[in-house]
Amino acid sequence: MSDLAEPLARLIQEFRRLPGIGQKSAQRLAFHILRAKREDVERLSQAVLDVKDKLSLCVECNNIADAELCNYCRDESRDPKLICVVEEPPNILPVEMTRQFHGRYHVLHGAISPLRGIGPEQLRIKNLLTRLQRGPVEEVILATNPTVEGEATAVYLSRLLKPLGVRVTRIAMGIPVGSDLDFADEVTMTKSLENRREL
Repeated sequence: MSDLAEPLARLIQEFRRLPGIGQKSAQRLAFHILRAKREDVERLSQAVLDVKDKLSLCVECNNIADAELCNYCRDESRDPKLICVVEEPPNILPVEMTRQFHGRYHVLHGAISPLRGIGPEQLRIKNLLTRLQRGPVEEVILATNPTVEGEATAVYLSRLLKPLGVRVTRIAMGIPVGSDLDFADEVTMTKSLENRREL
């Protein structure tokens, strides 16, 4: 039997189901909700419901959208000749934070992972090929994660896209700015040496 009232215990249990939320964080969140004004809690619950009810995938790039097209695909100032391919919608945010990329995106919703039963057919690759056949795309930047799965996906896409006559590039990987070489593992150091450039 729980020491807490059932609704509070249930709320803590639901918060614990969220990624990165342990018992203590779940308790803090639940007690915060308990102390909050009813209007604040209603706004929060409505925002959660709106995420489920009012969002879908962009028909062009598979990003999260509140309309048929996402904000990036609707933005006429973005270069349609340049597409950055990412694994998941949150991967767009770090690219956008650079303020250096002004093209469009394509979200695969995963990466090739035979061990987890994910092959190319489970990814959203077909509409990428449709976009390339339909439009004036000149370059596809493969910005999949620097993992075994991300690398396998990038290699697969490169082999698939190059015969279409489009330039295929891969984001550089290596030592992060501000870090120390002592902390670099051998894979990171190898990538840094492979991606070196002339000064």
